[in-house]
Amino acid sequence: MFEDLSSRLESAFKSVAGQARLSDINVAQTVREIRRALLDADVNYQVARSITSSVKEKALGRGVIASVTPGQQFTKIVYDELVDVLGSEKEDIGFSPVPPSVILIAGLQGSGKTTFSAKLAKWLKSQGKNPMLAAADVYRPAAIEQLTTLAGEIDVPVYTRDTRDATAVAREAVLEARKSARDVVIIDTAGRMHVDEQMMDEVARIKSLVKPSEILFVVDAMTGQDAVNTARDFNDIVDFDGVVLTKLDGDTRGGAAISIRSVVNKPIKFVSTGEKMDTLSPFYPDRMAQRILGMGDVVTLVEKAQEQYDEVQARKLQSKIMSNAFNFEDFYGQLQQIKKMGSMRDLIGMIPGMSKQLKDVEIDDDTLKPVEAMINSMTLEERRNPQIINGSRRKRIALGSGMSVKEVNGLLKQFSQMKKMMKTMKKMNRKGRGMEGLKHLTGPGRIH
Repeated sequence: MFEDLSSRLESAFKSVAGQARLSDINVAQTVREIRRALLDADVNYQVARSITSSVKEKALGRGVIASVTPGQQFTKIVYDELVDVLGSEKEDIGFSPVPPSVILIAGLQGSGKTTFSAKLAKWLKSQGKNPMLAAADVYRPAAIEQLTTLAGEIDVPVYTRDTRDATAVAREAVLEARKSARDVVIIDTAGRMHVDEQMMDEVARIKSLVKPSEILFVVDAMTGQDAVNTARDFNDIVDFDGVVLTKLDGDTRGGAAISIRSVVNKPIKFVSTGEKMDTLSPFYPDRMAQRILGMGDVVTLVEKAQEQYDEVQARKLQSKIMSNAFNFEDFYGQLQQIKKMGSMRDLIGMIPGMSKQLKDVEIDDDTLKPVEAMINSMTLEERRNPQIINGSRRKRIALGSGMSVKEVNGLLKQFSQMKKMMKTMKKMNRKGRGMEGLKHLTGPGRIH
């Protein structure tokens, strides 16, 4: 996400690097490159012009602050402008003072609307809410089936009814939520191939009937300016409360994320980066600006890690590491925790500088599979006591995992090195770092 834009912006900042001050000439040159980078990223023309005009105005004539280079100062100016354009502050969804709160979900077909509805329900559960889903996309049986399946995965009830009346489904779902003490109802409405009168009328009727505390419009970030235009057209009639950007882990240039707040004048409230149910995050303008500028997003990375953090298990793990008893069973458990945090590319993108270093390396969620396959091909005794894995056992593990003996040898060697490194780090009292050795097991030869 944003790799190309980040690279282009970094190149633009080189125009002022090494200069004594920000001058008319180097500022004009840098602003010109920034405008090109934004337009190439499919940012709305008026938004790109507004950003660069403001940046130029703030930068012109500024002397260099002590201990800050012109490049750093210019980066800070662009960062502040991006934060402002993206919305300045995180905006939460609204809840009704009298439950159940109704959240109405709208969007075009293929935008990820139904998947987002389930993700939102899971996220609300993690926030202490007791949600229920309502399948009001009555025109596509596949949509109802999909929502029902996803609801089962996250253990959230879903209200369905065999009818073509979406307003009846919405109304009855709210009544059912009230009876069953559910404090939030998420209504998944029908999508269309484009914003049309029928779609608008149906959402307007449901809005009038159930009086939602929040209307969220879901847009596919991969469609760029089309997503922004669709959101603007829908908002002109329905007046929604916020935007959800999906598929930010795909081949998106970032234009929709940067443009939509300014064009629609409604906040982005959530971003989604994959199909898994735990790949939904509230939208923080400052964190997004950091990622656009290649600064990473360490705060979100830490938050994702904390979601998977089990303090009791961590203490046990720390004890095993310190006594040199950490084994492949423990490591396999750590791999599963990492996978729950989201896609590998998205996680790597949160580490400052890593996106640039791995720009031309294809990283997908299958990266860890060879390691998992080799561990799964070990017996329980071998996983618990790696030191017993001799030559014949290595051949069996290689055959069972579809890997070579050389790769099994490499795994064992790297695991041994990782144990030593982890023990050293634990001595420095840095708890919760059982995942630190991962890069040694998924180095360049293991990234696909």
